[in-house]
Amino acid sequence: MRIIGDGFLARSLSEAFGDRFPDVTALASGVSSTSTTEPAAYDREAGLLYDVLDECRAGGRRLLFFSTASFSLYGFTDQAVDETGPLRPPTTYGRHKLALESVVRHSGVDHLILRVSHAVGHHQRPHQLLPTLVRHVTEGRVTIHQGAHRDLLDVRDLVHAVDRLLTDGVSGEVVNVASGVPQPVESIVTAIEDRLGVRAHRVHRPGPTAVTRASVGRLRQLVPDFRAAVADQDYLGALLDAYLPYYTAQSQDLTALPSR
Repeated sequence: MRIIGDGFLARSLSEAFGDRFPDVTALASGVSSTSTTEPAAYDREAGLLYDVLDECRAGGRRLLFFSTASFSLYGFTDQAVDETGPLRPPTTYGRHKLALESVVRHSGVDHLILRVSHAVGHHQRPHQLLPTLVRHVTEGRVTIHQGAHRDLLDVRDLVHAVDRLLTDGVSGEVVNVASGVPQPVESIVTAIEDRLGVRAHRVHRPGPTAVTRASVGRLRQLVPDFRAAVADQDYLGALLDAYLPYYTAQSQDLTALPSR
């Protein structure tokens, strides 16, 4: 697999696949924060995609393109939203990703588009949600937006889905890859505290229930054993047991950096 990028997702794919799937190019580079509004950042990602599509077209390669299954694309939803429905992305990030999906679909290049929720795992950047929550809990003060939820996805489950989809030759599809279990941020903080044996001061910001539910029905049709090993009610605990030592060490490393 040719992997374009050097961040969390790119490193996870590289460790998992190495020289497997030699005819696949995975584009794992671009805007990493859903709150980004800088036009130049979006222009760079679009330009990179155009170049990669040209290379794939010339070399007869399949493109693995990563989009988003977050609030930025689907908004807040009462019911699980599948990949086929009409969309009105509420953010610049979501509108950008949807536009790039359209470019890929109409490019004439063999492709697979994966809409991924909030993946977590080793190599994750410190500014992302779970590392940030761990750092704030260890520092003793954490801000929580009441009603906020996040669909956290173990990167190992993402890798498993990619492996199965590529092995089975799935192409021309748009597929949600999410845990299907949106977690209240309040519960995530409590679970972190329980495992670290600490209690942080919580600053609550009032707000309505904010949940994005991406349907994983299509994914489970294509990958029947997706997330089969861990029950829904145990998924958050399994995530933290797997990665909390890494995030804690990351937080300590950041704290040890000299102030400027």
